[in-house]
Amino acid sequence: MPFDATGLQVLSRQECLDLLATADIGRIVFTDLALPAVQPVNFCLTGERIVIRTASGSKLAAATRHSVVAFEADEFDRRTRTGWSVTAVGQARAAVDPEEIAQLAKLPLYPWAPGGRDHYIVVPIEQVSGRRITTAGLAQPAFESSPGAP
Repeated sequence: MPFDATGLQVLSRQECLDLLATADIGRIVFTDLALPAVQPVNFCLTGERIVIRTASGSKLAAATRHSVVAFEADEFDRRTRTGWSVTAVGQARAAVDPEEIAQLAKLPLYPWAPGGRDHYIVVPIEQVSGRRITTAGLAQPAFESSPGAP
């Protein structure tokens, strides 16, 4: 398995997709008023597409229409100091075809926030990368003192 210069395991495309499929929450990165914006969202991975359900009049729906966006999901265990992070990039689009919307409505994608969520954003994954940190080779953190130290 390959490692990057910092000692993190580099994940294959398939490993990245497999991990994305296990995540409940991710962060979509988009441009809002010419500035970078990040919004946590619940999502569903179907094939190599990220699907997000939002309100049709939301800032997210407007900002992502035909825009290149980044999407990130991760999982970390603070106790063992292990985890993974996956970032995907693609051009977001609104689902407008009634047949596609009917199919997307069958996904296990249930909004956490209150209010109507009748708009689907679809992000076909064009690029994906991921890293994993394992317990192998982890050093003691610099802030931990040795036994008997103040």
